[in-house]
Amino acid sequence: MYTSITKHIYDHIDPTKDDMQLFRSVLNEVVVSKGQFLLKPGTVVKHEYFVVKGCLKAYYQDAKGNRHIIQFAIENWWIGDFDAFLNQIPSKLYIEAIEDAELLSIQYDNLQKIYNEAPIFNRYFRILTTKAFIAQQKRILSTLEKNTKDRYIEFCTSYPNIELRVANYDIANYLGVTPENLSRVRKTFKG
Repeated sequence: MYTSITKHIYDHIDPTKDDMQLFRSVLNEVVVSKGQFLLKPGTVVKHEYFVVKGCLKAYYQDAKGNRHIIQFAIENWWIGDFDAFLNQIPSKLYIEAIEDAELLSIQYDNLQKIYNEAPIFNRYFRILTTKAFIAQQKRILSTLEKNTKDRYIEFCTSYPNIELRVANYDIANYLGVTPENLSRVRKTFKG
């Protein structure tokens, strides 16, 4: 279960064996079933999750009951309510398993310990945070300036083969379009 996170870490930084051993020692294995929630609004967030296997979605539900998907997480992605985790405040998000999933979690206090005892992991998480910020900015700009087809192509590039794993209405929600509009776009690729 630790092979994928080890590779992910070495793709970004070069920790010592001791640093890696310390990091792995604070991770916990978590298994969730399709439809199960990792997080609901109002919960103080104690963990962040690395996806070893499976697919999850993070979303916000507004006062009218409309869902707004913020993120999908597939293998080798981190997921959580990062604002609530870092600031130790109640979550505003739901995190739900779209498929049965195997995850590794890290608890907030243990992450702070890692930062102190193996500072190279500050760099690892800074790199991930920077990449996430850039991706979020690109997503916002894409929504503002691109049509549905171009946004769908970008989505498929960011989440390879996810269209086979996620319902059409969830992808449409993420892209900010109707399921019917997305279906029309998807048909252009098949025809």
